[in-house]
Amino acid sequence: MAYSDFTLAKVRETFQLVIDEKRNLFKEVSPIQPSATLTTLLEEYTQLATAINTEKARSELIIMPVLTEVRRQSNYQISLFSGTDFDVDSSKGLNGFCDFILCGSEEQFYIKAPVITIVEAKNENIKGGLGQCIATMISAQIFNQNTQEEVKTIYGVVTSGTNWRFLMLQGVIAYIDLVEYYINDVDKILGILLQPFNYAFLEASS
Repeated sequence: MAYSDFTLAKVRETFQLVIDEKRNLFKEVSPIQPSATLTTLLEEYTQLATAINTEKARSELIIMPVLTEVRRQSNYQISLFSGTDFDVDSSKGLNGFCDFILCGSEEQFYIKAPVITIVEAKNENIKGGLGQCIATMISAQIFNQNTQEEVKTIYGVVTSGTNWRFLMLQGVIAYIDLVEYYINDVDKILGILLQPFNYAFLEASS
C-alpha cells in the first residue's frame, strides 16, 4: 500500500480522521502580486499545458512555475522538492513519492523539517486526489514530530494546474476548503501558499 492507494474514505477510516468540508478556510488571506516572470510564463504556458492535457505537462508548465514563485517571494527561505520519495511509515501505507513538497527550510539537498505543504498534481480529477493528499499530509505531520520540528498545521493542495483545492490538517481533523481557486486568481493562490510559511518563520523566531 502507498499514498496513491488512499481514497478519501480509506484515509478517514485508517487514521480515524474527522473530515470538515464546510469552511471557507482562506477567506481572509490577502492576495500577493505575482512577479512579471510568473505572469509571462503563465500567459505562455497555460494554454499549451491545457492543450497537451497531461498531468506531466500541467505539472511542468503551470504548477512548477507557481511553486518556484513561492520560493522567490519568500526570498528563498523555502525549499521545494519535486517527485521525491517520502517514506515515513510503510506499515501504515505512508510511503511512496510526493509530487511536490514545500519545507520551511533553506536546505535544498534533502527534505528537512518542517515539512509544511504537500502538493498533489492531478490531471483533472481534483476530488480523486484528496485522499492521497491527506495521506501525505499525515506523513508530513509524523515526519515533523519525529524530528522535533512539529508545526500545528500541515497544509495541502490538490491541483490540476488550472484548478486548486486547498486542505489543512490539524491533529486528527482534516479540513477541505469549500472554495476551489482557478489559475486566473494566481495572486490569491500565492497568498494561500505563502501564508503557512509566514506562521512557521514566526514560530521559529519566537
